[in-house]
Amino acid sequence: MKKRLLAASVSALMAGLAGMPAHADEEVNAWRLFVADHDKPVVTVIDALNSSKMATFPVKGPANLARSESGATVFAIQGSAGEVSVISSGIAFHDHGDHADIDVDPPRLLELTLTGKKPGHFVERQGKVAQWFDGEDNAEILSEKAVLAGKKEIIRVNVVAPHHGVAVPYDRYAVVSIPNPEDAAKRPIGARVVGLDGKKVGEDAPCPGLHGSAGSGDIFALSCETGLLLISQKDDVPVIKHLPYAASLPEGSTSTLIGGKGLQYFIGNYGPDRIILVDPTETDSFRLIQLPTRRVHFVVDPVRSKFAYVFTEDGKLHQIDVLKGEISKSVTLTEPYSMDGHWNDPRPRIAVADKQIFVTDPLKSKIDVVDVDSFKKTGEINVAGQPFNIVAVGGSGMVHGHNHDHHNSQEK
Repeated sequence: MKKRLLAASVSALMAGLAGMPAHADEEVNAWRLFVADHDKPVVTVIDALNSSKMATFPVKGPANLARSESGATVFAIQGSAGEVSVISSGIAFHDHGDHADIDVDPPRLLELTLTGKKPGHFVERQGKVAQWFDGEDNAEILSEKAVLAGKKEIIRVNVVAPHHGVAVPYDRYAVVSIPNPEDAAKRPIGARVVGLDGKKVGEDAPCPGLHGSAGSGDIFALSCETGLLLISQKDDVPVIKHLPYAASLPEGSTSTLIGGKGLQYFIGNYGPDRIILVDPTETDSFRLIQLPTRRVHFVVDPVRSKFAYVFTEDGKLHQIDVLKGEISKSVTLTEPYSMDGHWNDPRPRIAVADKQIFVTDPLKSKIDVVDVDSFKKTGEINVAGQPFNIVAVGGSGMVHGHNHDHHNSQEK
């Protein structure tokens, strides 16, 4: 894979540096886990560096969690309750060119909420949030800055009809999915650029069976049955290009995408027991990786750009070398979690924080901790209930001229 390094996030660049208590001009390392229960309306915050519980926030329903690019906010999307809650992570970075300052405060549940029928896909890029509602005919767009200030400054973009789709925010535009005109309950058929004033821009881009989206560097991708739609910006206007699947690939398509950090690539599902690596800059863009059993969940490493991780139903976590396109290490963590049954049954989910990988084990009420270097289990964190969805926020930065102890708010 072409090693085209991106401008990595501040946390990715600095997270490998060891932290210590903050005094004048000290470097602080802070990482937090946000964990949603599978059945209960609760989100637990855990200090990823010492495994201590920091806070528990009640919400209206079981939540899917999504973090912003900055890590300043975590959105708890409660599809069954028709609500999206917002948590301030308490970790904020301020870029000063040659270094970044960090503010570390207690996490808090914000009063601002988004409401609508069946909240679904969440996309955030460059400080703008697009929250989709499957049961509404518009998507809601707002800024992270306004959210943190408690301002409900929402722009609603019409999406023709309620459907299971996605909106991608840009400066003065959005890319939105186009519902199937014959049956909006079926997957969307394409993507459209619209201005935030509601006016259509340019021609629609066909994308049969649209499902799955992710960003990597300056490209945002939507997955289709025929390949990927790659969205970039020309001046400030989104431009859409179709990347067809290679003829050498077996029959199939991807419906879940994740974007690489530090290296520009995408990783997606391709059948139940394979994943696909996509390099949008190469002529031969697609590579398949065969897994030993069916996949359960996969993520990219935001700090160590060349690695991704896949959990399979046999209870194993695998390290993927995305440059070589192969499994490089594996470790057994849990009892088997069969992919038979309902798609939303409680199964493990993965997050990466600092030098550790965290894998939820909902049926055992714990989170397994794996060291990224040795790729061995080094501990576990007990969490009441069924810890399910998990995201990590954090990194390292400088604190100037005052003591800022992020451990003060922790509960053992």
